[in-house]
Amino acid sequence: MKKSIVTLAASAVILAVGAGVAGAYDGTKCKAAGVCWEPKPGYPEKVAGSKYDPKHNPAELAKQQKSLDDQAARNAKRSAHFQKTGKWVYDVTKIQ
Repeated sequence: MKKSIVTLAASAVILAVGAGVAGAYDGTKCKAAGVCWEPKPGYPEKVAGSKYDPKHNPAELAKQQKSLDDQAARNAKRSAHFQKTGKWVYDVTKIQ
């Protein structure tokens, strides 16, 4: 019993100290409420053309859009089949 009280008291002290430290400094200089992002030193003002430019491959982005379009088409087939029959079918190949 005595050991659990000591453990509980020690935990309370640790939490109190941790909460005080966490609330004291958040490591940012906010320009306005909620606008607290600041770049690391050396980060360029303009990202395009710098070493931080992600240089997305248009072919890869097109694959993602095609996948989303195919998904929308499958969902439209499922929805139309459900409205006709009242049965939901996940496998679109089984829809006639």
